[in-house]
Amino acid sequence: MLLTIEGLTKRYGTGDAALNGVDLAIPAGEVVGLIGPSGAGKSTLIRCINRLVEPTAGRVFLAGDEVTGRRDLRFMRRRMGMIFQEFALVERLTVMENVLSGRLGYVPYWRSLLRRYPAADVQRAFATLDRVGLLDHVDKRADALSGGQRQRVGIARALLQQPDILLVDEPTASLDPKTSRQIMRLICEVCAERSLAAVVNMHDVALAQMFLSRIVGLRQGRVVYDGPSNGLTPEVLTVIYGEEDWTRSAQRDDDVADEDVHGARPHGREPLAAVG
Repeated sequence: MLLTIEGLTKRYGTGDAALNGVDLAIPAGEVVGLIGPSGAGKSTLIRCINRLVEPTAGRVFLAGDEVTGRRDLRFMRRRMGMIFQEFALVERLTVMENVLSGRLGYVPYWRSLLRRYPAADVQRAFATLDRVGLLDHVDKRADALSGGQRQRVGIARALLQQPDILLVDEPTASLDPKTSRQIMRLICEVCAERSLAAVVNMHDVALAQMFLSRIVGLRQGRVVYDGPSNGLTPEVLTVIYGEEDWTRSAQRDDDVADEDVHGARPHGREPLAAVG
């Protein structure tokens, strides 16, 4: 198993539990959607995996190596590519410079300070930018890009780490519906191409069902559902989110599925559309 989480708990000073005994196992190459209401602990879970947030209790293992309790976080974090909702780019730097920052865990400090990366890293950055559809934008500043383009830079930066797993925190939250599909399609495609596992925190249930085969539902810091995306029945959605008329939501999801059968084709099988 690539990622194993055992009894992960996060309590804050107020006594509130953001996570309460989460157990999860993700094999290599599997892309898992993480859904749940606001405050369910989705972002906290992702950040506890790479210890941007320190868990209160529990253990996290990556390919058998324990992440929790380690001091050599530089080595562990470079094995986990992080993709952020707000992109986390350095606005004044170029696309290429932002992408090359994905190699910071591999190069000496003086190289990163002078922005003198090995030629092999630069070549890999060009190839990665080509893959995400940004080869014509390498010299643009990050603040000159659209939201979809910025997220592609974030994806390229994470891929340049050559990680074992991607941790993706609401990658489409600030994007329009078309660009959201393009970004999700891109994430699924590159994971399939590189046999990468991923944990994708999402608010859009229909989008998660469209692209991801396994869904984990969190509520009040606990896993209340772990199964196939087509198992998200109105009853299951009620367990995850609470009472609502989920039959109408399911009907809209069916309409989206019909659209994809006749056009977009989900799960990464549609050719990548123009840059959003």
